[in-house]
Amino acid sequence: MYHDQLDAFPKHFLWGAASAAYQIEGGWNADGKGPSIWDHFTKIPGKTFKGTNGDVAVDHYHRYKEDIALMAEMGLKSYRFSVAWSRILPEGIGSVNQKGLQFYEDLIDELIKHNIEPVLTLYHWDIPQSLQDKYNGWESRQAIDDFDHYARILFDRFKDKVKYWVSFNEQNVFTALGYRWQAHPPNISDVKRMFESNHIINLANAKAINSFHELVPNGVIGPSFGYGPMYSFDCAPDNILAELNGEEFQNHWWLDVYVHGKYPKVTLKQLNRLGIAPTIKDGDMELLQSAKPDFLGVNYYHGGTVRANEIEHPLQIDEQDLEKDFQATDPYLMKPKEEQAQSPETRMFTNVSNPHLETTDWGWEIDPIGIRIALRRLQNRYDLPMMITENGLGAYDELGVDEKVEDDYRINYLSAHIKEIQKAITDGVEVIGYCAWSFTDLLSWLNGYQKRYGFVYIDRDEQDEKRLERIPKKSYYWYKNVIQTNGEELANTETTIQVDK
Repeated sequence: MYHDQLDAFPKHFLWGAASAAYQIEGGWNADGKGPSIWDHFTKIPGKTFKGTNGDVAVDHYHRYKEDIALMAEMGLKSYRFSVAWSRILPEGIGSVNQKGLQFYEDLIDELIKHNIEPVLTLYHWDIPQSLQDKYNGWESRQAIDDFDHYARILFDRFKDKVKYWVSFNEQNVFTALGYRWQAHPPNISDVKRMFESNHIINLANAKAINSFHELVPNGVIGPSFGYGPMYSFDCAPDNILAELNGEEFQNHWWLDVYVHGKYPKVTLKQLNRLGIAPTIKDGDMELLQSAKPDFLGVNYYHGGTVRANEIEHPLQIDEQDLEKDFQATDPYLMKPKEEQAQSPETRMFTNVSNPHLETTDWGWEIDPIGIRIALRRLQNRYDLPMMITENGLGAYDELGVDEKVEDDYRINYLSAHIKEIQKAITDGVEVIGYCAWSFTDLLSWLNGYQKRYGFVYIDRDEQDEKRLERIPKKSYYWYKNVIQTNGEELANTETTIQVDK
């Protein structure tokens, strides 16, 4: 769709940045905090780059005022952060750790003091280890009530201070990586258990949203979903069908439940045939259908490209280079050869690389137009306001001898994506905010401190915490100008805008 002139971003657009508790806070056992599954998982040899963990991370727990001062100087309108469940309830249940609760109240108050809208995420992948030990965490229906209890504590405490809430972050990612690929905690490889856990989390999400609407009548809540639009490799009808299968399996399976309280019929039938569908009990669907999100959080990095399944349409000799390297992309989009026999995707589609896209240093495809496609598809199917809750570029940033970080590649990446968001708004999509990932550098879950996303460089590495000095990058000043002009000035003033590899 071509426009002679693009609409301006909304007057009160929430220009922001995002983070997650385990990746920035540190203070892993400070002031009564209990361990989460990530505190346990990162101590398993070989699971993370050079054995890195979040015991200290970037020490936001002790330096949040310094970080918020930098946010204020940048002019952020919003800041999305997550609460560590085990900092509030060290055992996951029982008595509230008042010092932990006070930390988040102080954080919220500091944000409000600087006119930064807090966006609070209830769950960003870190269920308390005690609940994992007690009843296998999200594999038990007891987690539904325990999560609701935790959520209600936060709703009651912060209902007059926080308007925007996120229930679960990237449920599609943490269930697949944790219960299928053994790449995240709880370190399980079982497709059936993945779908069972996912259903229980859906129920927990629904119950918490209902509690929110009871306790926080003036707030809004929704899940943040890791959405990637699926493309057909070409216009061959078999490949178009594969794209349809992929879009439903990778995206609608979660989003249809969030918004409509129903599982897509086609995917559910295939899972039932394979004996891996979730157990649905009396009352489950009624609960799912009773909970309505107020908006959708969209975490966008890239999508996926597919061709027809290899059972009916084996790859030909001249197509072998279409196969993706399993190590070069996201595990939840792929399937190792030895698991294909029990993988539902095998019957639906085959993932291939997109010849039209370049990739980052980490093998992630760079697709700015994809964010516009994502927003259009989501608006058409779900018709809810949306907030971009994550979008960013992981890169090997280098600190120069003059303590400067010239990250033009990040400016180019973000600028290209924001421009496509503006086009989507002009198309008619309702977008209320944009939270870049991330404000500061942080601990990459599996890749240590080498993979940097932030506007602010943290001077530390895997072996040495150094002084944890905060150093604004070139992108920090660029984004400051974007915010000041409400998106009118996106260009990198020193380089031509292009998507760099």
